[in-house]
Amino acid sequence: MKLLAIPFFDPDTFSYSYVLVEPGSGVCAVIDPVLNYDPDSAETSTSLADQIIEFIKANDLIVEWILETHVHADHLSAARYLKTRLVCAQLGIGDQIVPLQQSLAIHLDHDIRVDGSQFDRLFADGERICLGHACGRVVPTPGHTPACVSYVFDDLAFVGDAIFMPDYGSGRCDFPGGDAAQLHRSVQRLFALPDNTRLLTGHDYAPGGRSYRFCATVAEQREHNVHLGGNTSADAFASMRRERDAGLDLPRLMSVALPYNLVAGTVEAGQIHVNKEGLAA
Repeated sequence: MKLLAIPFFDPDTFSYSYVLVEPGSGVCAVIDPVLNYDPDSAETSTSLADQIIEFIKANDLIVEWILETHVHADHLSAARYLKTRLVCAQLGIGDQIVPLQQSLAIHLDHDIRVDGSQFDRLFADGERICLGHACGRVVPTPGHTPACVSYVFDDLAFVGDAIFMPDYGSGRCDFPGGDAAQLHRSVQRLFALPDNTRLLTGHDYAPGGRSYRFCATVAEQREHNVHLGGNTSADAFASMRRERDAGLDLPRLMSVALPYNLVAGTVEAGQIHVNKEGLAA
């Protein structure tokens, strides 16, 4: 039976979380779950995560995995909260989280472990992930951050912030360790997937007021993506990305979200922040 991907949208951060269901076995994975956070009160809430839990319970699903595509800078992850309620789930992220923790630890106002041990599994390039009767694989897609990965299951690829809808383009590359040329190479790996593979994104910003969308096929992206389509060269992309990123503000939740997500939410959101040196690249 075909795998099913159910999107959950957070309008405050324009973020998509997903439940990936393997119907034949009744097991699922949760990908990039969002923890709601009010920066004015510094309080978290679990409204979106609770919607995911309600869906899982209503469909009698068993959660095997909670998968992070990368360390998010614009929203907090609900992975730790979900693990307290979905006790069988393992939390996974790409293995490049370790050097990222090591490089960013100096910028935090709180000591952290820098061995990735806050996560249950650290995935290497090409590693297989079993989900019921299905089998996916890990495809590193760095560039937006150095620790980004995509998860490919059959004709579905969860790509995080590597690429967005064709009319919005690509993820920024000015975060610590970001690299536009590297992101161009990563997207070419995605473009090498079969044409009908659906790329499910971590965000959508609905330019021009269109309806929100969460996926487009490889063929659509390869032809129409405004930043990377039509055989855009690595040099042209890097030049565009540098100019565009120079005019962007940092995400409003970055000083809390990035360090919180770096340690998989093992500290309270109010306990760890960027110190005065900051994390701007």
